[in-house]
Amino acid sequence: MAAFFALRYPPMKIVLATGIYPPEIGGPATYVRALAQQLHHAGHTVAVVAYGSEERGVDASPWPVFRVVRGGGPLIRWWRYAKVLRKIAADADIVEAFSSVSAGVPLMLARLRRPKKVLRLGGDFFWERYTDRGGEKSLKEWYAEKPRSKFVAQKILASFDHIVFSTEYQKSLYRAQYQLPMHSVIENALPAGIPALHTVHVPLRLLFMGRFVAFKNLPVLLRALAFLPQCTLALVGDGPVEKSLRSLVQELQVTDRIEFIPSQGGGAKAKVFSEMDLLVLPSITELSPNVALEARAAGLPVLLTRSTGFGDMLTRGMVLRDLKTPEQLAQAIADVRSRYGEIAQVAALSPPMRGWEAVAREHLQLFSSL
Repeated sequence: MAAFFALRYPPMKIVLATGIYPPEIGGPATYVRALAQQLHHAGHTVAVVAYGSEERGVDASPWPVFRVVRGGGPLIRWWRYAKVLRKIAADADIVEAFSSVSAGVPLMLARLRRPKKVLRLGGDFFWERYTDRGGEKSLKEWYAEKPRSKFVAQKILASFDHIVFSTEYQKSLYRAQYQLPMHSVIENALPAGIPALHTVHVPLRLLFMGRFVAFKNLPVLLRALAFLPQCTLALVGDGPVEKSLRSLVQELQVTDRIEFIPSQGGGAKAKVFSEMDLLVLPSITELSPNVALEARAAGLPVLLTRSTGFGDMLTRGMVLRDLKTPEQLAQAIADVRSRYGEIAQVAALSPPMRGWEAVAREHLQLFSSL
């Protein structure tokens, strides 16, 4: 595959600018590392810029990873990031940012002339900040209210040569809201795996895995558990709302049925999937949750909010419901439990195939066209 890429595309210098990168967890971290690996193997010069605790992080990969210290507030943080970009990306062919604000704003400040600038969007920064302040509208409902942040977002989007969306859903929503530069959709890779048929446990073992942030709607999941005495819940991950979640668990008096587990990877994550009965993602909006695809590849049934960017092909084997309230979520979980054998059979079917080679190939086609 690397030889094919090298034959078809001339060598390029590509800088991937991200807010988070391993060992931190999250979709962009996983995405950037996997894409960097494919681009490096294809013979291109790759560098990664990310926030972290050291200027030059220790990383086992053969490409350099430049870390930008987060402290000092956003303006100082963005200035530091822009300084690193000016140093390493001035002679690049492509700079791809994986966040409109944490990486996109520093890229604007860097004022780089040579590289073409690409923004990859799998979420919405300003909507997520709205949910952090207690907002409960879905992404589509929030845009219907014409948020004031649209002016700032338009300025950021217009500074890029090309926007890459991860879903058709978000592309269509943005086209109705913004004047966009050239744009396209590159869907996520689908995790490989051999799905295993799950058999239900008593009590039913529920799982949430991911970042503990406001738009994930986790208090609703905890409150739903109060209606489901025959269920347990494992919360795997970490994030800024963890302390409030632990307090709510105490308040609801469900400490005996809820377990907090640190973030898992590799074989440990696979073991978690094998031991659970149902992955529950009750987010207010969930555009392209990679963990749902990972669970599906393992054969674990998934209960997902209906407000998702996934199309029919990716949600095959998943159950989609309105999950905004504890009552809706509790009813949906009860429905899954009543039909668990049927749902597990569908979840154990082979998922669609789409590897990181395809994602890298589509990026290189885009980069060369720019």
